[in-house]
Amino acid sequence: MAKSNKPVVWFPFAAGGTVIAFFIPVIALLTLLVALGKVPPGLSYATLHGLLADCMIAKLAVFGIVALSLWSSAHRLRCTCFDFGLRSDTLIATVFYVAAIAGSIAAGVFLLRI
Repeated sequence: MAKSNKPVVWFPFAAGGTVIAFFIPVIALLTLLVALGKVPPGLSYATLHGLLADCMIAKLAVFGIVALSLWSSAHRLRCTCFDFGLRSDTLIATVFYVAAIAGSIAAGVFLLRI
């Protein structure tokens, strides 16, 4: 049987899909509460900034959520483009995965600056 590099792509995609399924609805709800002016006491800007400034584990968790969400979204967009008939898969995959990597690096840099 020939070896494949598909697990390298599918593992972060599956992990990202799980992260999106669990965390994005919560983030959307909290964003709605903030927009309505009803910020829960533990989620004020000062509290979250202090948590991210002092705790490397919190930074890693936020980075993981962002990076895995970007990778999963990039893979999902790649498959969607293929389903819509865009057959230049190498170009599309390169663009989406490079964008996911760039977004992950930007998130990491931003988190390290806090």
